[in-house]
Amino acid sequence: MKIHEYQAKEIFVHYGIPVNSGYLCHNMEDVIKTYEKMDRPLVVVKAQVLSGGRGKAGGVKLAKDEIELRKHTSNILGMNIKDYIVDRVLVAQAEDIAAEYYVSYVVDRSTKSTLLMLSKAGGVDIEEVARDTPEKIHKIPISPFVGVPDYLAREAAFLLFDDMAQVKQTAAILQKLYKLFVETDASLAEINPLILTPEGKVIAIDAKMTFDDNALYRHPKIAALFEPTEEEKKEQFAKGKGFSYVNLGGEIGCMVNGAGLAMATMDMIKLYGGNPANFLDIGGSSNPNKVIEAMKLLLSDKNVKVVLINIFGGITRCDDVANGLLEAFRLINTHIPIVIRLTGTNEKEGRALLSGTKFHVAETMGEATKKAVELIPAP
Repeated sequence: MKIHEYQAKEIFVHYGIPVNSGYLCHNMEDVIKTYEKMDRPLVVVKAQVLSGGRGKAGGVKLAKDEIELRKHTSNILGMNIKDYIVDRVLVAQAEDIAAEYYVSYVVDRSTKSTLLMLSKAGGVDIEEVARDTPEKIHKIPISPFVGVPDYLAREAAFLLFDDMAQVKQTAAILQKLYKLFVETDASLAEINPLILTPEGKVIAIDAKMTFDDNALYRHPKIAALFEPTEEEKKEQFAKGKGFSYVNLGGEIGCMVNGAGLAMATMDMIKLYGGNPANFLDIGGSSNPNKVIEAMKLLLSDKNVKVVLINIFGGITRCDDVANGLLEAFRLINTHIPIVIRLTGTNEKEGRALLSGTKFHVAETMGEATKKAVELIPAP
């Protein structure tokens, strides 16, 4: 789960991490009132969307007076940034910047630990730095049994600064950020940029956080900040119905029983030149209602041109699955081609029940996926 910058900064402040002060605004009137209240000539207006790349998209602007502030706010509110429409802005205190740095904690599955990443090349081009000059990014695995003690925090801070006063400030920020990361069950806690002011202060002027969805039940206040996208709403719907769904953007909608079989099905689709529209594991059930809900989910995706149903009958018998499918599709009216592959217990009986119907029935997974790809309408 992602949250906005202003929400992440509120969490940072709670943990004692220094940030530049700012105020959330939803319209021009709020922005002007905030500007008058701040009583500072130079402020920054920042689009608040659940996406990176705001600066390059024109969603972050400096304003030196009310005229510029009105102009930038007018341009930013309503802006489309990576399919997110800006409906709020953060008006923040502008800071003099002597240098910009990058700091983050992420979950590193390869080392099964938290990874601390730091770079002197912070700012809007950090993605290019990671791609073109990865040696500029320092990576330090953090043992969950040790955490970030004083010596390690100082060692990491020395990778960014030589001055001891700045090292001490940064070491404290690194320890607080790690504490925040662990205690909130975050999967990412990022400061980009962490800045050095001409006066020698180290401040976080941006904040980005994402959280482990499976741990949100432990953090009701954070869970309350969730603003689901349309795709995330579908995932929530699927979870509520007892199956797992992830949108993948392709044209072949997949309905499969079992996560492993679902992964293999998507691989086969790619092998035959198609693109899976989703991962959808409905679990082991022949319940017609479950099939109906799963089909509603698949058909709500306008990219889906073909549906592939791949069922392995273990404890669940294939003839029961076939009867469930027939009953379900009496209630579902669709012109989208549907390919069904049944294998396992009573598979012959199941295929016999589907014979002569509008379904395209296949015996093997290869046959089914190849047929599904062939049935994709020409552009």
